[in-house]
Amino acid sequence: MRRLPVLAAVAAIAVSALAATSPAKASFHLIRWQDSGFCQIWDQSIPTVPYPGNYTVVIGSEVPTFGDALVLKDGLLQNGTCSF
Repeated sequence: MRRLPVLAAVAAIAVSALAATSPAKASFHLIRWQDSGFCQIWDQSIPTVPYPGNYTVVIGSEVPTFGDALVLKDGLLQNGTCSF
């Protein structure tokens, strides 16, 4: 009866070791809310979608870093695509 908890613990340790060795890939998109025009940086590693669903993706390609996404958002604010 004790074998099952030990087996589960060993499996959990193995999975966490594999997750720790694989590099984390973060990617970001810029979305614009339809009702307010506000643009937001959305982290694609979050397993959910934004709520409510009244948004459009402004920058569809994946932006590799949060800093790059901030630079793109600033440009969209300056040219009037996004509101503050």
